[in-house]
Amino acid sequence: MDMVKQYEIHWVELSPTRGSEINKTRPGVVITPNESNKYLHTVIIAPLTSTIRNFPMRLEIELNGKPGQIAVDQLRSIDKSRLLSKAGKLNSTEINRLKAVLKEYLID
Repeated sequence: MDMVKQYEIHWVELSPTRGSEINKTRPGVVITPNESNKYLHTVIIAPLTSTIRNFPMRLEIELNGKPGQIAVDQLRSIDKSRLLSKAGKLNSTEINRLKAVLKEYLID
């Protein structure tokens, strides 16, 4: 697989999981910066879900014409072997919105 890049969306095999963790194969946004992605065997992803919830830590996007949400509350560090294929990437507006949600959810 080519180098995984920040803000790309990849199909990710998340199972097996426990409890309330988001499971199965689904798209996930790569959150880790490219410098880390170049050297580490793991990445941090935020999975996408088609279950739309009115949560402040869920960011609505459209992927291949289908509505969904980036589940910032389900961030997960995964081995790159869980990444299957590239499904797309966020545009600049979505990246800026994601950065704002991450900052509000994790820092402020």
